[in-house]
Amino acid sequence: MSHIELNGNNLDLTTYSAIVNSSDVSVIVSAESVKRIIECRKIVEDIVDKNIIRYGINTGFGKFSNVVINKKDTVTLQKNIILSHAVGTGKPFPLEISKGIMLLKLNSFLQGFSGVRIEVVRTLEQMINMNVIPFIPEKGSVGASGDLAPLSHMALVMTGKGKAYYNGKLISGAAAMKKSGIPALELRQKEGLAILNGTQVMTAVLADALIKAEKLLLNADIIAALSLEALQGSLSPFDERIQQARPHQGQIDTAFNFRRLLENSGIVESHKHCPKVQDAYSLRCIPQVHGAVKDTFNHARKILEIEMNSVTDNPLVFDKGHEVLSGGNFHGEPLAFVSDFMSIAVSELANISERRIEYLLDPSVNDGLPSFLTTDPGLNSGFMMTQVTAAALVSENKVLSHPASVDSIPTSANKEDHVSMGAHAARKLIEICGNVRSVLAIELLCAAQGLHFRGAEMSSDAIKNVYKKMRSEIRPVKKDRLIYTDIIKAEELIDNKSLIAEAENITGKLKI
Repeated sequence: MSHIELNGNNLDLTTYSAIVNSSDVSVIVSAESVKRIIECRKIVEDIVDKNIIRYGINTGFGKFSNVVINKKDTVTLQKNIILSHAVGTGKPFPLEISKGIMLLKLNSFLQGFSGVRIEVVRTLEQMINMNVIPFIPEKGSVGASGDLAPLSHMALVMTGKGKAYYNGKLISGAAAMKKSGIPALELRQKEGLAILNGTQVMTAVLADALIKAEKLLLNADIIAALSLEALQGSLSPFDERIQQARPHQGQIDTAFNFRRLLENSGIVESHKHCPKVQDAYSLRCIPQVHGAVKDTFNHARKILEIEMNSVTDNPLVFDKGHEVLSGGNFHGEPLAFVSDFMSIAVSELANISERRIEYLLDPSVNDGLPSFLTTDPGLNSGFMMTQVTAAALVSENKVLSHPASVDSIPTSANKEDHVSMGAHAARKLIEICGNVRSVLAIELLCAAQGLHFRGAEMSSDAIKNVYKKMRSEIRPVKKDRLIYTDIIKAEELIDNKSLIAEAENITGKLKI
């Protein structure tokens, strides 16, 4: 088992993915973080001992922030907030997202501004390492005052309540903690509020979405390169000079990928001097469209990684006197914006892919390929219906891409009067990524079928590698057969990144 030391500032998307998607990677809390946490907790305990009034320690919450809580009831206050706020609904988050929520909450505490005891940190550390995964319903967060409802369900398990997965089986939180040998927490002052306040849910969902989106970016380039070959498209629009005249990095990188993927292609060479002047936009403008998606992804990743290493509960405890400052770091607007932006951007990968699918199937524009890519049209429908499915998914994405962040609804008797809807935005993005993967899988099937007719042996070495790998899983269609099973296999090839590996064996590292 490998170990990753966390200090509150060193998480990135790659490290996050390694931890949440593997049971063979454990986390260790750095010694510096332990020191910061203990020092911060002393401030909270001094506030409690001296009965200094500070929000969240000895006051009510939200609209009740002006209600002072008797010293003897301050521990009960923390227990009550967990019980009253655990009102999530819907199906549970996948295990990797729930594990990610714990990881992000742990990392947030390590900066030493939340005022929790080291026992709280150790509980999260052990739950992650022992794979005690809380049952956390997907719905109930409006993306400000933190992800209160879903984080409360995590807190339930930490305190020996609620439900959790242990060894993949859903059992009571009490049983999961007992079987794993992790003592259930007895919450103290401020700890309940610190656990359930923050942006960790929407951050974990966005992280999962970006992990999925990253797989689509290079697959989209590779699959589109197959389509370009099958359609005898021109490589001229990918000339480096064109990109340098409009130097967006994603556009430059996409054109670079295509030049590497199609280097020494016999198909490209065979129609280099054909009379066709220009290709359709879905071929000619691939650098501009795919490149813009890459630029958006890299922007979203930057925002996400800042958030992964941020402290987003409220209030925060600082080391000068008894400073406990209320602020708004729990507001999910940065995440909501980039989730919506990514939804729009990644949807465009499917939009332009669907146009290439139609191009491949239409004999009036596909430069000699058979109608619907079948050799016996009429008796066989070939790939006719795959374009219909792609069109359905593209249209669904148009609805899902409507920005969630432009909505807000007041809560808590208008005390919390503007919210981000960041959790909604990130959840929609995951669904969009799934639809885009399916559209790209359909394009892969159609492009490979077209290349089968065109002569895959004439293509570049990189594309021949990709084609060979694809054909090891999915044979050419000679007469009508069940195609949905082929779509599933094609989706798996995208998911496991095997097409990328085959291409990069020839091209070297492709660019995102």
